[in-house]
Amino acid sequence: MFIGEYNHSIDAKGRLIVPAKYRDELGEHFFVTKGLDGCLFAYDEKDFSALQEKVMSLPLSNKASRDISRFFLGSAQESEFDKQGRILLAAPLREHAGLEKDVVLVGVGNRIEIWSKERYDASEEGFDADDVALKLEELGLSL
Repeated sequence: MFIGEYNHSIDAKGRLIVPAKYRDELGEHFFVTKGLDGCLFAYDEKDFSALQEKVMSLPLSNKASRDISRFFLGSAQESEFDKQGRILLAAPLREHAGLEKDVVLVGVGNRIEIWSKERYDASEEGFDADDVALKLEELGLSL
C-alpha cells in the first residue's frame, strides 16, 4: 500500500526521483497515466492490470466509455527506474499535470499521485478536518 507524501524536483529532461519506499512497492515495471484533478497516477503492474480490465469491460458503443479508455489507457506509459531511481515522464503526461520543477508524490492506497507542487497546494487550500468529516458522512463512512 502506498502512503505518505514526498517532495521532489523534476529535471529539465523530465526525470523524477521516486522515493525508495515507493520504488520497492512499484516493482521493476509499472505504469504512469493521466490522473484525475490534474495529476498523474502511478500503478504497479497488478493494479494497472485491474484498472485496464475495468476500463476494457465498458461498452465500446458508449462515447463516455471510449473517452475513459483514451484518458486512462491511451495516455499510459510503461515505466522503469534508471540507476538513480528516476523515471522519465513523457511530455504529454508532464503537460497534463503541469509538471515543471517542484513535484509532490502522494501515496493513496493502490496508487501514487504525482502533482505539481503548485496544484497540490491549491487543492489543499481551505480543506480542513470539518470538510473531511462532512464528506465522510456524505459517503456513509465513519471512523
